[in-house]
Amino acid sequence: MTDAGRTSILLAARRAFARQPYAAVTLRGIAADAGVSASLIVKHFGGKDQLFDVVSDFGEAAELLLAAPNASLGRHAVLTLVRWRHENESDLLVRVVFAAGSGDERAMMRERFRSQVVQAFADRLDGDNVDVRAELIVAHLLGLGALLAVRKTGPAATADPELVADLYGPSLQALIG
Repeated sequence: MTDAGRTSILLAARRAFARQPYAAVTLRGIAADAGVSASLIVKHFGGKDQLFDVVSDFGEAAELLLAAPNASLGRHAVLTLVRWRHENESDLLVRVVFAAGSGDERAMMRERFRSQVVQAFADRLDGDNVDVRAELIVAHLLGLGALLAVRKTGPAATADPELVADLYGPSLQALIG
């Protein structure tokens, strides 16, 4: 499968799992949205459970966001988030917002987000109030991601990623320390 095909499937699956309860999501629906066959999804991802497992994994997002020394981590995280949006027309983190409903699969997604993203930031921090600061850092990133997703043609969404990182990064850096 091409990277474009895999990306299309993952984007369609993220949309489906974010908008519907797990039980209502079908591979046929995801396939139709992605422009591929359901059998292609099964071939490359296995069944619905395995696809959900990939969609609910935030490990890669955390690695990308945290791939800088603490001294420049705020700017780096913002720049990474904005560049990802521009290059992939998706967001690294915002899908967790749709996991606020009830259901075991949504609880699993929230727990993965907490352990893979929030805890990863907390583990990098020194000093007091590490857990609170980590949650606030992630809240900043979620807010920016949500803005870019909602206002696709707004000033922040169309601004140079370097400018957004220069303006927004310091607020994260203040929490990083």
